Amino acid sequence: MSLTFENITLGQRVLFGYGRAAQHLSTEVDRLRARRVMVIAAPPEAGIADRVTADLPVVLRHSDVRPHVPVEQADAARAAAAECGADLLVCVGGGSTTGLAKAVALTTRLPVVAVPTTYAGSEATNVWGLTEASRKTTGVDDAVLPVTVVYDSELTLSLPVDLSVASGLNAVAHCVDSMWAPRANPVNQAFAMEGLRAVADGLRRIVREPDAVDGRDATLYGCYLSGVAFASAGSGLHHKICHVLGGAYDLPHAQTHATVLPYVLELNAPGAPGAAHRIAGALGSATPVAGLNALRKELDAPRALADHGMRREDIPEAARLILPYVPPDNPVQAGIEELTDLLTRAWSGEPTRDGDTA
Repeated sequence: MSLTFENITLGQRVLFGYGRAAQHLSTEVDRLRARRVMVIAAPPEAGIADRVTADLPVVLRHSDVRPHVPVEQADAARAAAAECGADLLVCVGGGSTTGLAKAVALTTRLPVVAVPTTYAGSEATNVWGLTEASRKTTGVDDAVLPVTVVYDSELTLSLPVDLSVASGLNAVAHCVDSMWAPRANPVNQAFAMEGLRAVADGLRRIVREPDAVDGRDATLYGCYLSGVAFASAGSGLHHKICHVLGGAYDLPHAQTHATVLPYVLELNAPGAPGAAHRIAGALGSATPVAGLNALRKELDAPRALADHGMRREDIPEAARLILPYVPPDNPVQAGIEELTDLLTRAWSGEPTRDGDTA
């Protein structure tokens, strides 16, 4: 059988280097001929943002950042960008900060330079998300893809180990979901598996030596590959579930991804034996679920949605909300019964089954 597929790789400049964020930002501002920079950074990252943007022509520092990008915050940031006459957005922080910059770019078409301080991977995608009335809407628009990503592992050293683990497992989820997403193909699957290997290795190093640069570098490198794979392959079942849960119940983004992933992997792996075999190989295990569980145990990963604010009585509603978003080509059936079972087990943190899924 001949190999037939279509692949789109998004155009983006990536600058990677320990301790070089300020230098790389200055280079990019000059290259883009920007004269009025709006810096977006949440209060916890304000110190980092002030330091790495000190030499830029900053006209506004915007700090009203919220998880899941509520429409009200997006509208306020858009108005602020217009009022100050910004010609470039620089976002310094995690996925929520990048998400707000994307929301501004969506309507203003201003270019974005992203400086990640976590392992979210959003900076490498053209996917935007907005939440209104407890419902999260996502979409795709090349205008929200940051023109440049500045990766500097020094900026992640202050990220606590537990948040590093949750954030890194979000990147793992990008990789796993890309193996059976709607536009999965051999190219983005290759990015996903290299990303998975790098993130798993990097997270293990971070847990052992939180201040070691090599672990932080490996995880950042892997999270970039995970974002590239996800942007190309599209959003699979795991991300559909997590986007609904985050918007409807205001659950923390990274911890939700880290908690839900093993249950989606357990559900989908039997229907995609080739992908399951490759995921297992990337994790150095006989089966994908066993490999993920071993990694999660080593990292002391988040275990239950109940620990992060979800109520058991919300499960039936959540299953109904997720059902319309289940990809039609998901490897296995995922109807109300399967979704309810998955959510119930993720809510309680019930152990997954490690058995051979091939």
